[in-house]
Amino acid sequence: MSSAKPFDVAVVGAGPAGTSAAIRLAQNGARVLLLEEKKFPRAKLCGEFISPECIGHFQQLGVMGQMLSAGANSLRETVFYSARGHQVAVPSEWFTSGATALGLSRSEMDQRLLERARAVGVTVLEGAHAAGPIIENDFVRGVKVKTSAGATEYRAGLTIDATGRTRALARHFDPESQRQSSKRRRGLVAFKAHLENTRVASGACEIYFYGGGYGGLSEIEHGLSNLCFIVSANDVRRLGSDPDRVLREVVMKNSRAAETLEQARLSSAWLSVSLDSFGRRMLTPANGLLTIGDAASFIDPFTGSGMLMALESGQVVADTIASQLGSVGDAPTVELIAKQYEREYIRRFDSRLRVSGLLRRAAFVPHLAEAAILIFGASAHLRRKLARATRRANDSQSTASIS
Repeated sequence: MSSAKPFDVAVVGAGPAGTSAAIRLAQNGARVLLLEEKKFPRAKLCGEFISPECIGHFQQLGVMGQMLSAGANSLRETVFYSARGHQVAVPSEWFTSGATALGLSRSEMDQRLLERARAVGVTVLEGAHAAGPIIENDFVRGVKVKTSAGATEYRAGLTIDATGRTRALARHFDPESQRQSSKRRRGLVAFKAHLENTRVASGACEIYFYGGGYGGLSEIEHGLSNLCFIVSANDVRRLGSDPDRVLREVVMKNSRAAETLEQARLSSAWLSVSLDSFGRRMLTPANGLLTIGDAASFIDPFTGSGMLMALESGQVVADTIASQLGSVGDAPTVELIAKQYEREYIRRFDSRLRVSGLLRRAAFVPHLAEAAILIFGASAHLRRKLARATRRANDSQSTASIS
């Protein structure tokens, strides 16, 4: 069965990238369909760190008040700890003057964004599995969807894959990349849980380095803390795939992590996921299909810019499409949008992805991480310059203070 009326844009994936793009497009008058496989609210493996630059995006999207009312916690600085306990701090205001970062669970944040999408006229469909693209004359013309009610096709002038690292639509056009990615796999596993009774410093996001990985801890809403960490798959197998053992015997080898987590108690179930490659993927895998968020690139989590990348890529794709909205669906316009989007995406993000890749190489080697923390700890100027290199300053964004 096919939906009767075509949309201007179909967005698959209701994380921050997809939902923000849908909101911005609807605000520009587009007919937008937003498809999400899960039912919200839902837990999501994430560092749950919202960098200061995201505040401007939330204000533009009309959700800043909702985020604060959900209990978002202010984070004034990020403190990096080497395995031996040496530390270096990066104040949040270095990125957006007068603003702090926020700590908020993905279940709360994503729900607020989804509610806003509905409020501005986006057609939202939860529990909708994207089975594949509709392809006509070498162009993607929408999405084949499976729901509890059966199979449906939703047609659209343009389709956006915002399904994260699963790349539910883009992977249909990139099988060779998938095989290469599997061969390149670093053998990493990420874990996440909410905790009670941690000793994380008030107003701080703490990052811990240890052999084979790193982790982050920060306060979110309702007095809870979010712990998210990456470890070697070999360590996970050695410890029987038990997250509690991995936490005690790997993460807590970091002396600061051992101190902050000694009396902590689980407040949620553990979530885990295997990680493949970092960096940029195909931005325009097929005519009529664009990727955003983690489907477009996966930046190293310890930089604290993952949420910003999601929101900013949503803005870039929405602005690009909105400039040609009157003729979305025409083949020449679709090709023009793809070229403009790819050019602007590369301009904004490729430099920070390269810098983050270099930092990752040091982060996974304890003695290099130790040396880097000592070196950058001695120079605030050098520290600030490097921190800002992991994102792009946006002068148009608000500098409103969040208390």
